[in-house]
Parts: sequence; C-alpha cells; structure tokens
Amino acid sequence: MNTTIRSTRRARHGLRSYAVGAAAAAALLATTACEPGEADVAVAPSTPPAASGPAASAAPGDGDNGDADDSGSVALCTYQDLSFSATRYDAPGEQLRHIMVVAVNRGGTTCEMQNAPEITLGDAQGPAPVMEGTEPGEPFALAPGEKAYAGVLTTGGHRDTYEVTFMNLTLGSPGGEAEAEEPVELEMPAEGSFQADDGQRVTGWQPTEGLAMRPVTLS
Repeated sequence: MNTTIRSTRRARHGLRSYAVGAAAAAALLATTACEPGEADVAVAPSTPPAASGPAASAAPGDGDNGDADDSGSVALCTYQDLSFSATRYDAPGEQLRHIMVVAVNRGGTTCEMQNAPEITLGDAQGPAPVMEGTEPGEPFALAPGEKAYAGVLTTGGHRDTYEVTFMNLTLGSPGGEAEAEEPVELEMPAEGSFQADDGQRVTGWQPTEGLAMRPVTLS
C-alpha cells in the first residue's frame, strides 16, 4: 500500500517537472526570437564615395566636338562659294531703275555674308554708294543653296544720266583682312543698255528679297 502511494507521488512529481521544463524552454525560445541576433541585423550596402575631378563633371562624350572648330566661327563667303545674277525689278514697260542682285551659295559648306556688294554701273568713277538706312548689320549665315539679296537704284532723278552697257561686282575686302578680289561682270538685266546717274545707290546684303528691294522701290 505504501509502495503504491510513493510510486504515484513520484509519477506526479515527474509530470510537474516536465511541465515546468517545457514552459521554461518555450519562454526561452520566445525571448530569443524577439531579440535580434547577429544574423538578424540588416546591414546597409556601402555607398561608394562621390567621384571628383574632370571625370565627375562630364559624362563620356560630353564636350567632344570631334573635328569641329572649337571657336565655332564661320568663314566669310568668297567668289569660290557664290554665283551672282542681276534682274530688273520694274513693271513691264517702265524705265529700268531698280535691279535685284542675288548671290547663291554654290559651295558645300555654310559661309557668312556681310557688308554690301561693291557694284559699279558702267563707266562710273566708283561703286554705287550704300543707301542710307540700309547699311548691313551683323553678318548672316548662308547655307549651301541659300540666297542673299541686294537692291540697286540706278537713278536718283533730276540729274545728268549716262549709258550703262556693263555692270561689275566685287565683294570688297571686309575689314581690310585681305586684298580685294578682281570684280566679276554681271549679266545685264536688260537688253542693250540702261540709264544711270549720280543718284545711284545699293543696299547691303540682306537675307530676304523684301528687305533688299523695299528701300530702292520706295525711292
């Protein structure tokens, strides 16, 4: 009888010890899960230091102009770049007093037009003076195939006239940078001849027909 009671007590004590041990183990596992260990800490990726020097301020290829001129300058147009023509600008039947001179860029590259053409009408003492108010401003670019225009007023009226049987044109020597080239003879805008006097004038080169011809047709 006593032996049976002692066996029962030992069994109950063993069950209580097992339960306490299991509870303690569960609590320990829970605590370990809540506290981050070395394997649980997130490590931020290292950031490379910022680049410095010329390579940092430009992407590959920036500022690479190849064979282009670093100054970006465009050469002045020359006879080798241009062809010229002269056309009467008067209504049919009227006396020829207005002529449109056209320069076409026949070259393969862009050049710049500036100043005014030096146009001599026949046996005049010198080129026609530039008309007041039409002096050329800044040079303008003339791409291949594009045109520049100048207007010519042959007579100012109320002056002695003379007969014009030929016309010469030169680009002059802008700024005295080089010796002036030989003049080229323009095809006459009318059969035979036309009249001119000391009132003759020419406009500066212009990028449009209107800018060139409006001043002379209003004179």
